[in-house]
Amino acid sequence: MATRLTPLLILLLIASTALGAETRAEAEIDALLTYVERSGCEFYRNGEWHTATDASTHLRKKYRYLQQRDLVPDANAFIARAATASSISGKPYQVRCSGAAPVESAPWLKAMLERQRKSAR
Repeated sequence: MATRLTPLLILLLIASTALGAETRAEAEIDALLTYVERSGCEFYRNGEWHTATDASTHLRKKYRYLQQRDLVPDANAFIARAATASSISGKPYQVRCSGAAPVESAPWLKAMLERQRKSAR
C-alpha cells in the first residue's frame, strides 16, 4: 500500500508546488496592477496620455488575454509581454508621475516588483 501511495504523494507535491508558484505570480502581478491604479501617474500609450485607472484596466485586459494562453508564468513575463510596449504600435509605454519627466514603463514596473519582493521577505 505504501508503495502505491508514494507516487500519488509525489504528484500531489508537484501539483501543489506548481499551484503555489502560479498563485505567487498572480499575487505579484495583481499587486503591480493595483500599484499602477493607485499611483496617480499618467501612462502614455499609442500617442495619448491615460489615467492610472485607465492604464490598470488596459493592462488587466492584456494580462487576462495572455493568461488564457498560458504566456505569463511570472511577473517578469507579465512586464515584458503586457506592460512594456503597445502590441499595436510596438512603441514603449511611458509613465509620468507628479510632473516629472516620463520614463519607460518596464524599468518603472521592475523597480516596483523588486520593492514588493524585498518587503515580502
